[in-house]
Amino acid sequence: MAYANAKESLRAEKRKRGKDMKEKTKVYFTRDISADGLLKVYEKIKAPISGKVAIKWHSGEPYGPNILPVNMVKTLQQSIPDSALVETNVYYDGPRQTTEGHRDVLKTNGWTFCDVDIMDADGAVMLPLKGGKHFTEMSVGKNLVNYDSMVVLTHFKGHVMGGFGGSMKNIAIGNADGKIGKKMIHTDPNGDQWSINGKHLMETMAESAKASIDFFGEKIVYINVLRNMSVDCDCAGITAAPPKARDIGILASADILAVDQASIDMVYALPDAELHDLKERIESREGLYQLTYMKQLGMGSDEYELVEIT
Repeated sequence: MAYANAKESLRAEKRKRGKDMKEKTKVYFTRDISADGLLKVYEKIKAPISGKVAIKWHSGEPYGPNILPVNMVKTLQQSIPDSALVETNVYYDGPRQTTEGHRDVLKTNGWTFCDVDIMDADGAVMLPLKGGKHFTEMSVGKNLVNYDSMVVLTHFKGHVMGGFGGSMKNIAIGNADGKIGKKMIHTDPNGDQWSINGKHLMETMAESAKASIDFFGEKIVYINVLRNMSVDCDCAGITAAPPKARDIGILASADILAVDQASIDMVYALPDAELHDLKERIESREGLYQLTYMKQLGMGSDEYELVEIT
């Protein structure tokens, strides 16, 4: 009887472990930071993507040294039928604050191989979101609603206010229009332009991102490229601090929290000499709270299974 009970307990434990494994989100990883590597990870997550596809990437400031290589982005875009690169105008002073200036920067940085939709060129639209404590809706570029699916292609790096910029930051700030949405995220009604920061900013960003996720449902996927990881965003352009961290690889998932969590885990596994500046930037801005609040909002899972593609 004891043997039978022990055997049944073992079977139950195996079933539990099997169930746990099934519940974990898959995050695909390749060390090959190239156009081929990008296509390989996209192949693993592309199943829900169909119809008219928005590829949300970061156009960067003029001559930015750390933006994603044009050929990588071009190869991915040309592999996705009926797709366009999408962006919105910025909230800070600079050439990308206007649509005309933004289009000049697109030419400067080589983003001329396909249509680029500056989604707020003709205004904004409100998207509803559920579960937020700051917002019930978010203002995004008007053209976002013209798309059926979204591929979030992110250069993972540090960020001057967010601590780090992963997939969540990409769509939180990048889909919000430059006049209303970004102001909602960054500016307290009784404060100056950049009066929202720290944990409060992580919450407003996550809620903004959730509005886009709620809109696309299952038809949105995420790719983080861990390359040229300066402490500064591509918004810093030529003034960005030189990266000290090594290039790691490309991560992809259908789960926004899992892909950002996996990216942070890989960065935090770096030797201290490479990690120090990024860690200081992330933690001084309370950036890890992005992950905590995304989990609270039910935006994904921080438990994942890493699947390496060789």
